[in-house]
Amino acid sequence: MSASSHPNPFADWLGDHAVPLTHLDPDAPLDDLEPLRGIIGDARVVAIGEHSHFINEFALMRRRIVRFLVERCGFTVLAFEYGFSEGFPLDAWAQGEGTDDDLSAHLAGTIPVGVAEPLRWVRRYNRTASRAVRFAGIDIPAAGGSLLPALAPVADYLRRIDPEPLPTVQTTMRIAETFAGGSGAVAAPAWARLPTAEQDALSAGLARLLIRFRSLQPLYVSRGDQQSYDIALRRLEGACHADYTFRAMAGLFAGNGLTADTSARDLYMAGSVLWHLEHFDPGARIVLVAHNAHIQKTPVSFDGHLTGLPMGQHLHSALGDDYFALGLTSTTGHTAEMRRDESARFGFTIDHTALQPPEQGSIEAAFAEAGLGQPAIADLRWTRREGPDSARLAPGPDRIRMQSTYLHTPVLDAFDGVLNTPTSTAADDIES
Repeated sequence: MSASSHPNPFADWLGDHAVPLTHLDPDAPLDDLEPLRGIIGDARVVAIGEHSHFINEFALMRRRIVRFLVERCGFTVLAFEYGFSEGFPLDAWAQGEGTDDDLSAHLAGTIPVGVAEPLRWVRRYNRTASRAVRFAGIDIPAAGGSLLPALAPVADYLRRIDPEPLPTVQTTMRIAETFAGGSGAVAAPAWARLPTAEQDALSAGLARLLIRFRSLQPLYVSRGDQQSYDIALRRLEGACHADYTFRAMAGLFAGNGLTADTSARDLYMAGSVLWHLEHFDPGARIVLVAHNAHIQKTPVSFDGHLTGLPMGQHLHSALGDDYFALGLTSTTGHTAEMRRDESARFGFTIDHTALQPPEQGSIEAAFAEAGLGQPAIADLRWTRREGPDSARLAPGPDRIRMQSTYLHTPVLDAFDGVLNTPTSTAADDIES
């Protein structure tokens, strides 16, 4: 399709440059993904997004891309929007610990965000691999649902290294038990109903523990080792960021929160990715799986109001071109709209919501106008190169789907690439 025959120069560019993909089957041959090798270049962290959790096509495509990046590009770590502290047992399982059936017990009570099948593949791959693939969690504990997955191992660490502050840990755990849930959608409202004195005691206790950890690092390391200290400190930092997030979400729900206050979670996730880069073997390359709104490199805004600085913005600032953000979206079909419901297991229910036709100015509309009738990847970095073609394409799409609505953002700046599927279907097996 020539530029002169199409009213949208960016859509015309997509028609000429987007790479069509042949398969959705995770076990299918990977040759159609070979162009991805050149698209990501030498990036150390490749983030794969999704406009909504619980979408079948995105889950299948992520599994194919993970396979490709590991088998053909030498990536060595699979990182997920999953608790940092809870990630260590999953890493051990992926390395061959326990039985194949143990995974269900490890994931019991956690939101099924699509980690199970990639983990099963990693475990199978590692049985014969010359270099094992590791698993890494990056999120605050229980996606903000509970402090206990982080605080319980911190308490175990202190019993060995420094028993004196144990009463403080036990107090924070006692308070945390009173509002723990399966996700932040359950825990945040329950936290908001706590007496103010309990909320403040929790925050004060966590702050005191954190400062003591940092102040006594040489002593702690001398009584144990650097790796154990680093993990315990990162777990405690996760609990502190989760506690801050409870306050931020309470303010958001009440309509009186501070601007972009929920960014504390994204900052922690970005820091966790950098932590894993530092602590894994030299040369580690990470495949990072999270929502589009977490991986994008530009601030998140709704209706012109700044709502968050995402993980991807922090990672781009720290890593530059070593960070690559690949957004996943779809043109038609259904999405999984998450509706708040405190009575549900995870604090929300899933509605299979039909997607409306793409809005004018969206990346989805450009894919539709380009006439791409199959999944396709566009390397958006081409549009940033100097020259008349890049000037003609600027500023490009100014919005991308987020569940059934649109997130307004300069797409060419927010993502390095976009993978579009012509249609999407919401999963049926999410327990709500």
